[in-house]
Amino acid sequence: MIEISEKRAVELVTRLMEIPGPSGQEVAVSQAVEQALLAAGVPDSCIRRDKAHTRSPFGGETGNLIVKLPGTRRGPRLLLSAHMDTVPLCVGCRPQRRQDKIVSSLSSTALGADDRAGVAVVLTAALEALEKNIPYLPTTLCFFIQEEVGLQGSRLLQANLLGKPKLAFNFDGGSSTKMTIGATSGVRMNAMFKGIASHAGIAPADGANAITAASLAIARLQNDGWLGAVKKGKFVGTSNIGVLQGGNATNVVADSALLRAEARSHNRDFRDRIVQSMVDAFSWGASQVKNLKGESVQVEIETRVDYEAYKLDKDEPSVVAAIKAAKSLGLEHQLAISDGGLDANWLYQHDIPAVSLGCGQRNVHTTSEQLDVPDFLNACRIATWLIHHADIA
Repeated sequence: MIEISEKRAVELVTRLMEIPGPSGQEVAVSQAVEQALLAAGVPDSCIRRDKAHTRSPFGGETGNLIVKLPGTRRGPRLLLSAHMDTVPLCVGCRPQRRQDKIVSSLSSTALGADDRAGVAVVLTAALEALEKNIPYLPTTLCFFIQEEVGLQGSRLLQANLLGKPKLAFNFDGGSSTKMTIGATSGVRMNAMFKGIASHAGIAPADGANAITAASLAIARLQNDGWLGAVKKGKFVGTSNIGVLQGGNATNVVADSALLRAEARSHNRDFRDRIVQSMVDAFSWGASQVKNLKGESVQVEIETRVDYEAYKLDKDEPSVVAAIKAAKSLGLEHQLAISDGGLDANWLYQHDIPAVSLGCGQRNVHTTSEQLDVPDFLNACRIATWLIHHADIA
């Protein structure tokens, strides 16, 4: 059994979950991590922040926090990563230990274990390595920003600052024994329908209603099987209209409506088919709504690839090492493919194949979120084993 300071690990994750840090506002979390590492003797010269936030569509306070530890023995450099941001529902959380669980004592907030537990796991492994006289590998720690808003931190990562790691492990949601070795791809879309305003009571025919156009587009997608769970022959994917905003008064024919949507599939070509079907429906819906002069609603459509799908082979060195770590602790393991995006999607695009491991989070993004403490501690042990032994897998 890997020995770690359980008390410190629990205190650390509790303290981290107390810090407000929704996407784009991670600076306080970043500073707390930095201070813990400096107190453990990490030189300032090992700690850097990239400029990912300056290129993010969301702006932000700070970039990804990157810490390059030289290690105390020769071997391949490994990467341990996690994301610092939480969803807004976590702001104001007051974590409370209840037997083997940590929950939010406030019924109005989520806990923020997604992914402060991952941050605590990575930090715990580093502190254990720094404080104990056990040789450890050259290790890079990376704490991502803005994961919850489309993986912006990992997408815009200055990967050249990582030191070319040969092994990579990303700590995020779920059980510590769940090893995610692949994930879906995702595209986000904005469709702005521009109608023609007129008085809805006196001259409704002079207007062209943008909300009507958007509604027709949604109805077409629903009727043709391109919304929700999408299956066409042997291909599967998903799509969703998540936001519809438009109009400003009941007595005005709406001159604007904004749709925000997404499409996902493990098959890139099929994902693109879903996206094209949505684009076609948006354009068709706009063309169907005209005023007496024959002027129709117009639509402007933006699409953005959030992340591409990936899948690691079972003999990928990082996969083999993660399995060996679990077995060394007497834990069962499960290899999984995710239908959601992970920072590992973008690490793969940066030529860094990473295994994602959970940290004991349950019911994330809800007010019933919990952190399973024994599972969290096992994640800390796995990360600690990897930092010392990953190259002998």
